[in-house]
Amino acid sequence: MRTCRRLAVGALVAALPSVLLGCGFGSDQPAERPEQASAEEASAKARERVQAYLDAVTAKDVAAGRSQLCAAMHKTFDGAATGPNGDFADHFEVPEAKITDVRPGSRGLEVSTSMSVTTGTRKITRPLVFTVTRDGADWCIAGELPGGNTPGPATTP
Repeated sequence: MRTCRRLAVGALVAALPSVLLGCGFGSDQPAERPEQASAEEASAKARERVQAYLDAVTAKDVAAGRSQLCAAMHKTFDGAATGPNGDFADHFEVPEAKITDVRPGSRGLEVSTSMSVTTGTRKITRPLVFTVTRDGADWCIAGELPGGNTPGPATTP
């Protein structure tokens, strides 16, 4: 009986490496580092929040724009969004808005954008930089300022 158990255990131990190789152990692919995955996730979330805000501005959807902001910005947004210089002002249109750069900043991720604004026959393009941060389990826009970062060099994965 002991001989049978030893043989069974020996067979199991002999088969273990092939089972582990099937599960990805011993793969020649480099493992993803946790900090790299976190940075990539943060960049994607920041880009997602700002793109949703830009889409809301283009569509003049104030509620959708407000929902992308951190709660601390809601009161200021409510007072300025549809005012003469607000992002959702009635007297101008936004035919094009795009993200040009995403990078870490001192208060969160800085998402640079280019926004074309038309009023009557006049068209201007203005750069804006949004600060996106994590608020609990969610991501939100914590700031918006004129200006932006020059897009960095393209990186290859």
